[in-house]
Amino acid sequence: MTSVRPIRLIVAVDAQRDHVLGGPEDADFTLVEYGSYACEYCHAAHEVVANLRDRFGTRLRYVFRHLPLADRELATKAAELAEYASEVEGRFWATHDALMKRSATFDEDDLDRVAEELHLPTRGLRDKAASEAAHAKVRQDARSGLDSGARVTPTFFINGRRYEGAWDEGALTEALLGSLGHRLQTASLDFARWAPSTGLLLLLGTVLALALSNWATGPAFQAFWQSPFGVRLGEWDFTLSILDWINHGLLSVFFLVVGLEIKRELTVGRLATRRAATLPIVAALGGMAAPAFIYLLVVPSGPLAAGWGVTVATDTAFAIAVIALLGDRVPVELRVFLTAAVIADDLVAIALVAVVYTDALSLAYLAAAVLVGALLVAINRWNIYRALPYAVLGIVLWFCLHEAGLHATLAGVVLAVVTPTRPPPNLRALMAQAQMIMQTDRARGGEAVLRHGPSEPALHALDVIHDRIESPASKLLRTTQPWSSYFVLPVFALANAGLVWSPGMLDGHGRLVLAVVLGLVVGKPVGIAAAAWIAVRLGLATKPDGYTWRQLTGAGALAGIGFTMSLFIAGQAFPNEAEFTAAKVAIFLASVIAGGVGALVLSPRARVAAQSTDG
Repeated sequence: MTSVRPIRLIVAVDAQRDHVLGGPEDADFTLVEYGSYACEYCHAAHEVVANLRDRFGTRLRYVFRHLPLADRELATKAAELAEYASEVEGRFWATHDALMKRSATFDEDDLDRVAEELHLPTRGLRDKAASEAAHAKVRQDARSGLDSGARVTPTFFINGRRYEGAWDEGALTEALLGSLGHRLQTASLDFARWAPSTGLLLLLGTVLALALSNWATGPAFQAFWQSPFGVRLGEWDFTLSILDWINHGLLSVFFLVVGLEIKRELTVGRLATRRAATLPIVAALGGMAAPAFIYLLVVPSGPLAAGWGVTVATDTAFAIAVIALLGDRVPVELRVFLTAAVIADDLVAIALVAVVYTDALSLAYLAAAVLVGALLVAINRWNIYRALPYAVLGIVLWFCLHEAGLHATLAGVVLAVVTPTRPPPNLRALMAQAQMIMQTDRARGGEAVLRHGPSEPALHALDVIHDRIESPASKLLRTTQPWSSYFVLPVFALANAGLVWSPGMLDGHGRLVLAVVLGLVVGKPVGIAAAAWIAVRLGLATKPDGYTWRQLTGAGALAGIGFTMSLFIAGQAFPNEAEFTAAKVAIFLASVIAGGVGALVLSPRARVAAQSTDG
């Protein structure tokens, strides 16, 4: 679970403190820029802002705040010069304009010349009190910028919200005017940043599936998912129902994301060390064993016993959504623990599906799948970083696994494992190379005539450098995670959560319902808490001081929200429609109870945050 930078201006604009240019306090638009006089991009943005002021006049209120580049001491001195001019003569904007119209690569002599031009004292001759006030103002601006999420210069805020688009005049004008495209982009970003958003879409998909199943549209809705769809080439035919394409095809994307997330955590993330990884992994295993044991105690031996896998899974999206809604009542360390545990839980659940819920195997296709897997490992070892070979072989592997009789979604996990994670790049060397490319491109005599920017070869070289900064595994996770969260999982819920309610639908399946509910609601928190406690007592792992055992048990209760994975496994374990329907009802009921119990346990704030041995 990644943290997100603030998107709002933390310190509101204050005309008594800030440098405000243009419109009144109730102007239509307030544009705040965090910038640096040593930043060439800010110098370019200076012209853009001037054009915007010409265009909007008093409708636009412009505010400049200092965010001096950390590696340029002169940037701070230039900012302090502008503030000194404001303190002693109220001439901030004249000084600001003079500094922005000079080169970004100035020296101290250049600053003295600016001071002389504006009839300001040079170094060593300035009033001490005014200099200290200027220094404090620059530090105050920089702190407010960092608190508001500004990490680069220039960073713009429009009416208090951080702007994340291009800052050419056209793009900023669209943002200021609130064009439809910009409003849609802003709303989409806000929704994606809202942690419960994935859970909300899952819930909407579930509610819609239940509603459509029980309205007059029910028969047509159910029949739609069974419609055949496939490919025919001559006599060869590969056809699946739409439901199977979703459960075997689309869900592979979800398992690819799960595999990439656990790989990231184990290699460069929070679980990169053995002691950090042990507690959530051991807890996850306990949270799978206890529910399965309870299930097998309740159900009679026979066909229903195959459903024990339904109780071992956790729905990551719903669990994290509840955690997010509880806000700061859930410590960050506990969020990390639960996220790691449920990801490990999902990975084991995938393996269970592949091994336990598999019919007769085709040895020929199984051998072909092994060969394709070996090829994927080989191109990884050959340091091939292009996505195309992995994508092509991943599709072939999916087909071979499906035809072999294994669950084809396993291909997503295999692809995640073999996608290369390159060593971290030398950023200093890459930045130096990028700067050299730009300087060389600009230095070509005479070629700057009738040109507005870098040449195409220079842009291509810069693209190569940019591509080197991000590993293929990170890039694949970044591009596929939104598809998994906002398309694959909601569509899966829509296709699988529907059931037609009728009197007596649970007749004869009371034990099945009870086993699933007890497994998820009781087995999950008991298994997770007990396994974690044993691991700590044996010295295998260390529990962070940031949360108590009570809070850990509450997180374990949230892990009882099975839903997506539980529905998926139920579909494999219960081919009989009546049994599958009973399992669905039990999963819905258990997930609601588990979510409620977890939220209830976690709602009270811990009185002693540093408790480590008792709750």
